[in-house]
Amino acid sequence: MKDILGANTQAMILVSFLVVIGVCMLLCVMVGPDGDEIADFYTAGRTLTPLQNSLGLSGDYISAATLLGTTGVVAMSGYDGFTLALSTVMALGVLLLIARPLRNAGHYTLGDVLALRAGGAAPRIAAAVATLAVSVPFLVVQLSGAGSATALLLGMVGAGAQRTCTVLIGALMICYTVVGGMKGTSVVQIIKFVLTFGTVVVVAVLVLGHFHWSVDALLTAAAANSGRPGAYLRPGLQLGTSAEGWLNFIGLQLTVILGAACMPHMIMRVNASADGTAARRSTRHAVGMVGAFCLIVSVLGLGAAALVGDKVIGAVNPNGQGALLLLAGVLQGGTGTAAGSALFTAVACAVFVTVLAVVAGITLAAAAALAHDLHAHAVRRGTLPPAGEVRTVRLSVVAVGALGIVLAIAAQGYNVQFLSSLSVTIAASSVLPALLYSLFWSRYNRTGLLWTVYGGLLCSIGLQLFSPTVSGSALALFPHADFHWFPLQSSGLVSVPAAFLLGRAGSARGRRRGAGAESDFTAVRERVLLGADTG
Repeated sequence: MKDILGANTQAMILVSFLVVIGVCMLLCVMVGPDGDEIADFYTAGRTLTPLQNSLGLSGDYISAATLLGTTGVVAMSGYDGFTLALSTVMALGVLLLIARPLRNAGHYTLGDVLALRAGGAAPRIAAAVATLAVSVPFLVVQLSGAGSATALLLGMVGAGAQRTCTVLIGALMICYTVVGGMKGTSVVQIIKFVLTFGTVVVVAVLVLGHFHWSVDALLTAAAANSGRPGAYLRPGLQLGTSAEGWLNFIGLQLTVILGAACMPHMIMRVNASADGTAARRSTRHAVGMVGAFCLIVSVLGLGAAALVGDKVIGAVNPNGQGALLLLAGVLQGGTGTAAGSALFTAVACAVFVTVLAVVAGITLAAAAALAHDLHAHAVRRGTLPPAGEVRTVRLSVVAVGALGIVLAIAAQGYNVQFLSSLSVTIAASSVLPALLYSLFWSRYNRTGLLWTVYGGLLCSIGLQLFSPTVSGSALALFPHADFHWFPLQSSGLVSVPAAFLLGRAGSARGRRRGAGAESDFTAVRERVLLGADTG
């Protein structure tokens, strides 16, 4: 891809990156919390309007995997990419169903919800473990990809340049989160969504204009240049049409729909709403925004297939993640023209701010789990003063960010894209069952909760370690080793139902041992329905 960039384009990209960094940092300083109030740092004092929070929610939800990954899957696999885009929107539909009770039940973190059904430190620790297990892999893959992409866009080559860019992006992420808290990261998310949405709309208009606004002509050209015209618009091109391929397909869609809805940073975003009604309204707006975004991304994927071609996209990245940038490089006469250079710079900025905003949200959620659930409640038993907790969460941001940077640097040179799928699978297998049972099942208790969280976590990670994404294939983490025995690329098809079953089995065992929680459910139900005493 570096070959399509001229010196002028690289200079424009560098200046644009610096402007974006400066503007975001200035706004974080201006809107960040002035005092040591916990609610200000975690939820922006719940002062965000439904529209602002819906923009922030959409920004949190749209990661580089959505912008680059979905575009690439559509470009490389056609029909299968369309289903992935649809599943992405359906995941927000799942969040819409639970947004009101989730906001009514919770204060700030996942641990606040789980603690409603069981006392003591164990539920808080389980929530923190699940949050970190979801957040850290996702943070690593985002930072790793960000470092590589930023170095490439700036014309820097070599492993050292990629590591330098990874460190710089990680440091920026830490600064934004420490200074801005939820309100600062919300401003960055809003900027990110508006900039990214506007950019992809412009690119989509150029693509459709190239084909004289004929969707049929676009589909025909995309299929013809895909290298497999007969299969491009049919299911099975990405994962095959065998029984194993269909199981992989179903498992992938299941984990995306169920897991993306309950990522920890999404839960924190919902809890930033003023009340349950505002949370539902924000999520409803976000469904429409993300739905429009995914529709446009599908057009971009088709445009990349039609104008760039399968061979060129695959040569840059086998997963197709360079498709959007390659498409921007060939539109408007290429980067050698002023218009083409400006378009490519805008797309590069959209990718940059997308990664920057998402990693800030993930870091805040992970740090909140450490400070609020582990330190303030599990260790200090709720006696930590607000100022002490705010100091702890800021230190936790630095710790989580530093861990992400170190792991991302260590991951350079490895194919770690499966970590995104792993994070979503853990969320679907560990977080979602615990949330649903905690909010809606009267017989759920401490034993069932722990079995759900830890059982789903161990099942999803254990099966993934022995899947083709880790060994036994050319695109695996260890391509020259083969110790896989689990045939599916995602463990969600097994781990999600296993977690639900473990929750029921654990609750039954807890009741036999006298640990039932049915007597407490009346108060929980009142809180979930009415939002009583949520603060």
